[in-house]
Amino acid sequence: MSRSKLGRTTVTPGEPAAIYCRISHARDEDQTGVDRQERICRDIAERLQLRVEPAHVYVDNNRSAWQRNRKRPGWEEMLKSMREGEIRHVIVYHPDRLMRQPKDLEELLSIADDKRILLHGEANRRDLSDPDDRFILRIEVAHACRSSDDTSRRLKDALKDKAREGKPHVGNRPYGYTSDGRAIIEEEAEIVREVFHRYLDGESPRHIAQDLTSRSVLTSKGKTWQPENVRHLLSSNFVAGVRIHQGEEVGVGTWPAIIDRGQWDEVQRLREYRAERSRDDQKRPTRYYLLRGVATCACGVRMAGTNSRYAYYRCTRADETGRQKCNRSVSAGPLEDFARDVAIKVLTRLDTSGYEPAATTRPEADVLADEKDRAKLEELKELWLNNDDFTTADFQAMRAPIVKRMKERQRKTVRRPVAVLEGVAGPDAEANWERLEKAEDYARMNAIYRFLFAAVVVRPPTRKGRGFDTDRVDIKPNPLD
Repeated sequence: MSRSKLGRTTVTPGEPAAIYCRISHARDEDQTGVDRQERICRDIAERLQLRVEPAHVYVDNNRSAWQRNRKRPGWEEMLKSMREGEIRHVIVYHPDRLMRQPKDLEELLSIADDKRILLHGEANRRDLSDPDDRFILRIEVAHACRSSDDTSRRLKDALKDKAREGKPHVGNRPYGYTSDGRAIIEEEAEIVREVFHRYLDGESPRHIAQDLTSRSVLTSKGKTWQPENVRHLLSSNFVAGVRIHQGEEVGVGTWPAIIDRGQWDEVQRLREYRAERSRDDQKRPTRYYLLRGVATCACGVRMAGTNSRYAYYRCTRADETGRQKCNRSVSAGPLEDFARDVAIKVLTRLDTSGYEPAATTRPEADVLADEKDRAKLEELKELWLNNDDFTTADFQAMRAPIVKRMKERQRKTVRRPVAVLEGVAGPDAEANWERLEKAEDYARMNAIYRFLFAAVVVRPPTRKGRGFDTDRVDIKPNPLD
């Protein structure tokens, strides 16, 4: 027997709540739909006297809840906060904004079994631990799923008919064409022809992208060319007037082609050959880079190991073009030897008897900085909600650097499982480390580096000549107190 409605969970003023907003189809990341949802949800929170922290406003803009394989970052973050007990209430404009698949509802209900979550909408409230409300929600979600299935079927049929007729299917504006894909922009078409000719002449996508960037040529989105943009253009069936539907060629398009079919086919064969050759090259034994996740370029991003003949760490911005590009690299062997010597010195002096099995260290300065940034976010939100002249674009532009700072500080939070030091730290640290090397326990050594070092920063060389330049390396330790 279900519980009496009179005995349902009540709302206590001041309890933590989350707001979830979602819209499926918003062109150009238009925030209008979710902005309106959030305002309504904030009115509900104010009426119920619930507390909504800036970090507990979750937005999935231009995200479908019906598509089974579509990622919803906001939804996943909210579930994580629910599991950790950070929120007791979820406020949505309507339940179908939250979920349109039964599996989503069941995941939500499984968490609610332990956390006693209340779901609030504009029209009603659902107690996720109440059998009657769970029954009603299951019916609503099943109906929403059926409605989405019917809509999807009609859309797929329409797209299939459109493809058979050779009509273009355009999302983002294809480079070289107008936004509807029916007319050629000659200035861009010349770049398309140039890219195809240069690729057939043996130039790489990276070199072509760098040259286009140096000439201030922009993509259809107004951004600098990257190697991936060139590869995407070379694989585009649209520029050859070839109509593709669900991965299969269905005919000739009704729009004008920029590249003739023979040249397009030749480029596709060359791309397949180069891809096959690249796969063969990658069959070489892969070296384990001990400082992965620790080696950091002075420009601020991580460095990655390369699977090439010579082992070295390279800035992950090396493949970019324009001002973001960074070519800094360092030989892997000498850098790892340098880090090894420092690690052994630290381990020899380290006493782990006072550590908890899994400790988390957060500098007090970061905690205070987060509090200040949260206050700034709240001020921006109030300004945005109460000032019509303060646009959504202004709000997002001012909010982005604050959120980036907070995420960067959170990334530096050190979660240190002290078990990785067991049998290594102490007076015999060097002999213990040599045993790890002999056993090729690379993952354990990497975990120890992550425990000891927040970053191994690689700066520009300070001198010329042979020999490893130790002055260009700055090791930032994790706090071990």
